Amino acid sequence: MSMILFACVFRVNDGLPLSASTDFIHNKELQECKSHVRALSLRLSQSPDRGTINGNELNIHFSTSEGLSFVTVCSSSYPPAMAFCFLEELRGKFVASYNSISIGLASRPYAFLSFDDIIQEVKWQFNNSSCPSVLIPVVDVQEDLKIRPPRLLKREDIMLVNGVVNGHLQSNSGSGFGYRMEPITALGILSIVLNIMCASLNLIRGVHLADFTFQDDHEGIGNIIAFLVAFVACIYQCYLYLFYNLARKLKTLVALVSIFLCNFYLYGLRSVWQIVFHIGVASASAYLILTRKLTERLPNSEV
Repeated sequence: MSMILFACVFRVNDGLPLSASTDFIHNKELQECKSHVRALSLRLSQSPDRGTINGNELNIHFSTSEGLSFVTVCSSSYPPAMAFCFLEELRGKFVASYNSISIGLASRPYAFLSFDDIIQEVKWQFNNSSCPSVLIPVVDVQEDLKIRPPRLLKREDIMLVNGVVNGHLQSNSGSGFGYRMEPITALGILSIVLNIMCASLNLIRGVHLADFTFQDDHEGIGNIIAFLVAFVACIYQCYLYLFYNLARKLKTLVALVSIFLCNFYLYGLRSVWQIVFHIGVASASAYLILTRKLTERLPNSEV
């Protein structure tokens, strides 16, 4: 039977799942498709605006616009024009329900899970009517698909690009898309300890210098600021390592450059070896931050 089985909404810049249809279907290929959707969510920013991933019995269709991506899993016999019409209908209703500010501020998976009610309503409408009442007519979508056909992607490419071997995620019986950071390593713990030590040294030197500067030498205020900025940057590196952040690369670079500049500015108050130590710790911490990746968290519910 031709039908829509599953649908979800992602934020493109970080792949955060915003909503998904709740279902209790345990079809093996459907679970495989959800694994492919999970992998696709991690590379949406590098994917085409419209695409299709064909399977034996089920196909995946996705459409991206205005920083949001709408994905659906359908029977392979389901007309692509109807599938993309379904996605356009979801997009229109989602944008009408939530503003861009709330979407941008969402920090946890499925922040808009209540949208599932609308997904189920639209899904039922498309599954039970050959000519559903929609915002954009199917004929218009068919014409648009002729002009801008969806790019055909291979499942193997999606999985391998994200460093996942086919079948690795098939054991996940649920369909949630939660993510967490990889476990903290021994080197990570060491970097946190060294960062805290460097931060403490910066704070102690800065406070100690302030006692004399504000009494006798007002020209040393720049040195105080450099110590305090380096202190904040070291603490921020600990935070970036422990918790996932949007624009993590940019924030890591800013923290690293701040530590570099502060230590070069403090040349004379610190020896060369002290500067090398502080910069070495900061550089190693930045490397560990950037190499600590997201990993999938097994879901607790069938979403």
